[in-house]
Amino acid sequence: MRSSLPRSLVLGGVIAASLSIGYALGAQPHMDEAIAILQSARAELSKAEANKGGHRERAMGLIDQAVAEVRAGIEFAATH
Repeated sequence: MRSSLPRSLVLGGVIAASLSIGYALGAQPHMDEAIAILQSARAELSKAEANKGGHRERAMGLIDQAVAEVRAGIEFAATH
């Protein structure tokens, strides 16, 4: 058990450094979270019955557009 402690400390340090580097390079945690939430909403809509007069399908299409826009915003921020 003792031999795993140094490994855990090294792993923790690597994770912390990775997070710091990500923020220094312009990480977009709120944008990433927005994508995750949108993808979750789309998954829920896809599970719903398709008896909504086409509104469910349109909503899924709009979510796809929103995800694309968020990703475009992330890419824009990375280059400016």
